Amino acid sequence: VQLVEMGGGSVQAGGTLRLSCAASGSSFYGFAAGWFRQTPGKERERVAALFMRDGRTFYADSVLCRFTISTDNGKNTLYLQMNRLKPEDTGIYFCAADRRGYLLQLWEKSLADYWGRGTQVTVYP
Repeated sequence: VQLVEMGGGSVQAGGTLRLSCAASGSSFYGFAAGWFRQTPGKERERVAALFMRDGRTFYADSVLCRFTISTDNGKNTLYLQMNRLKPEDTGIYFCAADRRGYLLQLWEKSLADYWGRGTQVTVYP
């Protein structure tokens, strides 16, 4: 399974972006999948995660009520809708997935079977 992120870019604070993560070679059905981000000099940070079977979601406190993680009906693409963006949201955003659906392992330990290469998000003041 390969994961390819798209949708990054540069926006002003308060703006909106929508990231997508396409899975090739499989669908996300039964997986746990999520978004993580990293900025230079900082550790990778969890952003949001979703369990495909029952729709359970987790969000970092810093993005709660601003970001929404979702998938399409065919569960081939994972999305991250980002509203009211802030400069501190700047970073490289990575998509990750665990094929066994271990949501807590993904969320708590960033353990995943698959990772994308990331897409850059830059938010200007």
